[in-house]
Amino acid sequence: MFARRRREVPELNTTSTADISFMLLIFFLVTSSMDTDKGLARQLPPPDNPVEEQDLTVKRRNVMQLHLDAQNRLTCNGEPITAADLTLSVADFVDNTAQDPEKPEMSQREVHLLGKCLVSDRHVIFIEVDPQATYDAYFAMQNAIVAGYARLRGALAQQRFGHPLEQCSLEERDAISMVFPQRISEREQEQKGGEG
Repeated sequence: MFARRRREVPELNTTSTADISFMLLIFFLVTSSMDTDKGLARQLPPPDNPVEEQDLTVKRRNVMQLHLDAQNRLTCNGEPITAADLTLSVADFVDNTAQDPEKPEMSQREVHLLGKCLVSDRHVIFIEVDPQATYDAYFAMQNAIVAGYARLRGALAQQRFGHPLEQCSLEERDAISMVFPQRISEREQEQKGGEG
């Protein structure tokens, strides 16, 4: 008698869903910012080649010894020093253009863009850190060392190229880095074993 009419549910048109999803994905990739890792620029030995221990003899005048103990006390060649003073000490130690016999030896080299000049390629900043020292103290020390090198490099860039280091081309920066290379050796202080 009464015929039931079947109700049909209209289908959703999903043909443009993939396009919308792709556009949203692109939008979020373009507008979001990714955190970049920060770290220290250090040249490490390649992992494939086993490092042979060599008995190297380094002249005392070429070494600056830094020690950071468990109480975050920083010493330079056995004398207490602050991070701010360390920047000046590093710059003074590495720069020996006056050929002071108490400071590191320098070599006469041919450097691209700079010609023949004295190069500070024999100095070593030797760092010994206690494992109990805090990261803040460690990075304050590292930043002070890098600031010392930056001070020397900036002065050389201004003197030779007439503009600050930040405005130097990559080629100019490489030349300046050859004159004042970062020569840092680091070792973790060994823990003294107790009686067990």
